[in-house]
Parts: sequence; structure tokens; C-alpha cells
Amino acid sequence: MKDFAQLLDGLSYMASRNGKLRLIADYCERIPDPGRGYALAALTGELSFAAAKPAAIRGLAEARSDPVLFRWSYDYVGDLAETTALIWQPKPGANRPPELTEVVERLAMAAKAEVPALVERWLDGLDATGRWALLKLITGALRVGVSARLAKTALAQWSGKDLADIEEVWPSLKPPYAALFAWLEDRGARPEPGRVPSFRPLMLATALDEAALESLPPEGFQAEWKWDGIRVQLVAAPDGVAVFSRTGDDIGAAFPDLLEGIGFQAVLDGELLVLQEGEIASFNALQQRLNRKSPTRKLIAESPAHLRLYDVLLLEGEDLRAMSLYERRQHLETWYRERQPERMDLSPIIPFKAWEELAALRADARAKGIEGLMLKRKDSTYIAGRPKGPWFKWKRDPLVADCVLMYAQRGHGKRSSFYSDYTFGVWKEGEEGDSLIPVGKAYFGFTDEELKLLDKWVRDNTAERFGPVRAVRPGLVLEVAFDALQRSSRHKSGLAMRFPRISRIRWDKPIEEADRLETLQAQIEV
Repeated sequence: MKDFAQLLDGLSYMASRNGKLRLIADYCERIPDPGRGYALAALTGELSFAAAKPAAIRGLAEARSDPVLFRWSYDYVGDLAETTALIWQPKPGANRPPELTEVVERLAMAAKAEVPALVERWLDGLDATGRWALLKLITGALRVGVSARLAKTALAQWSGKDLADIEEVWPSLKPPYAALFAWLEDRGARPEPGRVPSFRPLMLATALDEAALESLPPEGFQAEWKWDGIRVQLVAAPDGVAVFSRTGDDIGAAFPDLLEGIGFQAVLDGELLVLQEGEIASFNALQQRLNRKSPTRKLIAESPAHLRLYDVLLLEGEDLRAMSLYERRQHLETWYRERQPERMDLSPIIPFKAWEELAALRADARAKGIEGLMLKRKDSTYIAGRPKGPWFKWKRDPLVADCVLMYAQRGHGKRSSFYSDYTFGVWKEGEEGDSLIPVGKAYFGFTDEELKLLDKWVRDNTAERFGPVRAVRPGLVLEVAFDALQRSSRHKSGLAMRFPRISRIRWDKPIEEADRLETLQAQIEV
């Protein structure tokens, strides 16, 4: 556990993406099997311990310390693993720090009743950092700024193997990945992906610098709408069908209707949407289906899934990624015309001759509920990642609103000591005059220096405390940028913001001049 604890500790304080990649690669180089495989599984979210629950951890901590002191400390720190690790008083004795492999394999076999004694003994044998890492591992809440894709990228850089190859074989592998590491170190053959659905890394676009348009030849580009859903990859393999998010997570369980009746083999790139009354619904409607392990029949009937196709990577066993976009599109159109797959259609190509034509269309995108435009070179091959130059996203301009800070909550990881999550509101007229009503929450868009200033302001202006949340006196205006507003019955304000972020702190602006609810309601997309 000592090496794993040092890895997690280093990752949690490492702000640089390249720095995180180096830490993971160094760990894989130093630590033998199966320890490095279990560490990789923890970082990629492939480990879970059903018998170990956070409530059991709290029970152990309260039994080993003053329960009131623990609750106060937990309230201040805001993180169960960190609080328990710091407050824990080890019992004297011949305590041996456990190895990561021991922890993973014992927990995998342990009954629920056995877990508390195991964890208690391990906590007694570890120092504070080791205890923190152990509890993060058990609860699955690592929060060290590492996605599954980043961990796989580290493997690719360390081994010299292609990231796309690693992604392709990944679904057929299980922790602790002995065959994977044998291949990465050239001690064994490349694992066979088998016949199960495998994710191929998506090709992504870069944001368009409008000043660069003059240097781009319009005739060399294909234009499409940027639809307001989520980018996915549908993989129909001999032994199954899956829908992967852009990060490679299988989200098919939330959209079983999309996977019904698939009678072909292909890897398709598209935008996942939902329909309501036969029309493309808002992103808010799509959100109701995301992250559901088993959507109800009623929800599926009211908001059926729909895939709008952009591109094709593989078709009936043939890899098309080395072809140009123009050629791939011809294959996709021919295949679609012959197959007429249910719950799918083609994203239309927008004809144009000059950039000014597209600029006019983009200006009208918000009124149509569309995010903007995509510009893709017709001769571009399908390259995993975000190559600079072939594809551009030309998004519509964001909306902004001046809102009043109402609540603040502590963050996680390196932000666990700062009030970094902010709930803000606007003015609403009532029987007793104007009052503030929450309209959104944001936790990014500001610098580290601004975070310190905001944290101090929250502490100096706290009106009430609710566990890790503080209500503040109205006094600070935040300029909030967001992509769209939609109706929402789940929120008291009746609306939901899409991708809100803090664009400016308006230290200079009186709260009376913040926006009103009716102003935002007028911007709701139908």
C-alpha cells in the first residue's frame, strides 16, 4: 500500500497532465505484477467492493475516536477518507502494513460481516497517507484527477504501444491485466480483442479561431451542425453491441432501446439524442436518461433514444479509418440507404460556398436549439485524439447572466479545504418583495488566486451552516456564462443551465443590479 499511497498522493497534488502521466508510467515501471495491475484497475474504475460501505468506515472512525469530534472534523474537512485517516489512533501491537494485492484480493472474497475487522487491522498498520489511500480505494472515490483515458494514455506513452490498440483490447481484459503488461513489455503477444464490442478512441475537433478562417479554403471542408446531445460510438460486434461515451465508458444500459434489433457489424460515430413527439428533444430531456442503469418503460416510451450518424470507422469487418472523410461518408450513405437502421439517421451535410454563409447560419443556431457548426476537412483520415487542423468546432456564443452568490460548498481532493462549489441565484418578485432564487451551480472558470479570494469572502460572510455547505449573506455578484437555458420541473426556479461556469467575479457590482428570473425565462429554449 505504501507505493500505491504515494502514487495517489502525488496524483492528487499534481496539476499538470504530463506530470500525472509520468507518475503513472513510473509506477508501472517500478511495481511488479499483480500490484501495478490492481493500481491500474483502481484508477480506471474497474474495481468495486460491494461488501465495503462508507457507513462502515464512519462506524469504525466513531468507535475509535470521540463521535462528536469525528463529526465536527468531517464537517470541516468534507472528505470521509481524509478525516478518518487523520483522526485515526492506531492500537499498539505488531501491526503490519498490507500490500495492495492483499487488500484487493481479501476484500473481493470477504463477506460483509468480515470487512470491518479487516479494514480496522489494516488502518492500524498504515500511516496517515496509507490510511487515506486505503479508504479511497475501498470507497472508490479516488478523485485524483485521473480518468480511465488518461491512465491508458500513460500506458501507451510508457510502453510505446498505440493508444488505439490499448483501447481496442481493453474490454476483453480483467484485473490485474497480466497479459496486457506482458504485451506492453514485449514479453507476450498482443491480447486478442475477441468478438466483444471494443471502443476505438474518437477523433475530436479543436475550437475554431475565427481569424484563421480566411486562410482556410471553403471548398476543402465539409460543414455539419453540432447537435446538442452527447458524442458516442456504437459498436456492433459478433458477440454483442455497446454504446460508448467519448471517454470509452459503456453507457448502453441506459439506452437499451437503441441496441435492440442490431443485425449488422460496424463501428459508428454519432450524436446520441432523444426524441419527444417525434422531434429532437432538449439536452435536459437526454439528461433524464443518462446514468440510469435501468430506465423505466415509461421513460423509454416518452423519450426514445436516437443516434444521428456522423461517421463510420469499421463496416462489416473492413477498417475505413485510413480513408478520407469524403470516402467514409460515401460508404456511410450507401450502407444507411441499404440498411435503413431503426432509431438512426444521417447528420446532413450543409452546402456552402463561402464562410459568410456559414457565419449567418451559426448566428441562427441558438434559435434552432443547435450548439453550432462543425467544419471537417474532406481529405481527413480518422485520427484518434485531437489532431490540430482537420476538424474544427464553431460553437455559438455563450449566454451570460449576473447572479448573486447564495451557497458555497467545499470541493474534493486538493480543493477539500476550500469553498469552491458555488450556488447562485437571481431576483424573483414575490408577495413580500424581491427574493433570491437559485438558478445554477458552478465550480470552475476562476483562477487559483480567485479561488482563495472567493473562499475568504465565503468564510467572512457566512450566515448559516448546513454540514459542509454555507449559506452566505447576499453581497457578491458572479457573472455566469452558460450554453443554454431549458425548462426543468426538478428545480425551484423552473429552469436548468447548461454548462454554467464563472466567467467573472463582479466585485464592483451591487447585488440589486443582478439579473431577474423573468430575464432568464425569456431565454429558455423551447
